[in-house]
Amino acid sequence: MKNHRHEAILEIVSETPVATQELLIKLLGERGIKATQATLSRDIQQLSLVKARDENGIYRYMLPAATAVEKSFFAEAVLSVDYALNTIVLKCRAGMAQGTCAAIDSVNHQGVVGTIAGDDTIFILVRTEADAKKLSKKFRSELFPGKQQMR
Repeated sequence: MKNHRHEAILEIVSETPVATQELLIKLLGERGIKATQATLSRDIQQLSLVKARDENGIYRYMLPAATAVEKSFFAEAVLSVDYALNTIVLKCRAGMAQGTCAAIDSVNHQGVVGTIAGDDTIFILVRTEADAKKLSKKFRSELFPGKQQMR
């Protein structure tokens, strides 16, 4: 339930300017997710959302520029990382790929052309095989710190 709510919050703030918790509660409700203000406050803190001015000068909830959100979703959602040529494939727990993909999209990774997520799989298209190798290695080091890197 919490993971589903977190995924929905990340998707909403990535797609829609959300200036208040009340609006976020309403948008979650439209997706069939009920949340209290107290729960939402905890979720915002756990997801490391920030309230900052967007490109139009309007204050809204945003994903942080750092990778804190990405790392938290990786630790919980991603089961494996692999790549072939210039495509990275992340296998996730069922239902967690889209929220994790939104977190990845919130971070400006070098060489990423685009991403697409299903229910349990994320494809990340990068410009070169070298970019795929470098980003896969970064993802693995965040997921499995201290373990021997493959490829």
